[in-house]
Amino acid sequence: MRTTYEKLDRNDPCWCGSGKKYKKCHEAFDDRMRLLESRGEIVPPRYLIKTPSQIQGIKESAKINIAVLDEISRTIKIGMTTQEIDDIVYSLTKKMGGIPATLDYQGYPKSVCTSLNNEVCHGIPDSGRILKDGDIINVDCSTILNGYFSDSSRMFMLGDVSLENRKLVEVTKECMEIGIKHVIPWTHLGDMGDAVHQHALKNGYTVVRQIGGHGCGLEFHEDPFVSYVSKPGQEMMMVPGMVFTIEPMVNMGTDEIYQDQENGWTIYTKDGKPSAQWEVQVLVTETGCEILTY
Repeated sequence: MRTTYEKLDRNDPCWCGSGKKYKKCHEAFDDRMRLLESRGEIVPPRYLIKTPSQIQGIKESAKINIAVLDEISRTIKIGMTTQEIDDIVYSLTKKMGGIPATLDYQGYPKSVCTSLNNEVCHGIPDSGRILKDGDIINVDCSTILNGYFSDSSRMFMLGDVSLENRKLVEVTKECMEIGIKHVIPWTHLGDMGDAVHQHALKNGYTVVRQIGGHGCGLEFHEDPFVSYVSKPGQEMMMVPGMVFTIEPMVNMGTDEIYQDQENGWTIYTKDGKPSAQWEVQVLVTETGCEILTY
């Protein structure tokens, strides 16, 4: 993706809406972006750089997102149905003034994704799906508030989880945390993605290739696609003002997956072995990143 950063008059108001003059705000930033682009780097177009007011809107949406997952953390238990999880997400999101982002998104029928064991992602809540002793489950919550989007997911381990499944969940969380540490402004998404991938490989796991993170904030899914099997020095540059998710999907066995042909949504591991995922939404800053959701 290529873009040209139009240079404004130095005394014009900055395009970001800060109220400052361009020369005191984003002039040096734009100059740097043009230089990087001239060197063949992939830089985010200006519309992906969130303004202060947009960042504040995303943060307000994130408060609901976090509160909903906190409530799930308090209430999830063996014997609960995944539909009960959906009911909690819908009720609390609406009570706090938000809208579940997944509900009716491209035909998705529920307010949250609940992915159990060998389900990689997009598990659909169901009143007949009961949580059992030893299950691992990803609860993926996405929220809209006043047109701003937030997105995160957490893993939960129910009862007597096997040591190998527990390790998968823990290492996957470590992968996400490594991703966070490698969000370094003016470096490549590929640097971050490779660090995540190498940690998974070191522990004997694979990382899903076809599905990854994404920009998020003004839309549910924005550019860039965030891969966790990418190469250092490749992909889009991470620059201050970008907002995206870090959500590696780590499999115990093969990285091959398939989609449920009946519901058209749920993704499974091809070999039937477990998969785990943790997700945060981050804002790239001048020194690293700020975690917006968890």
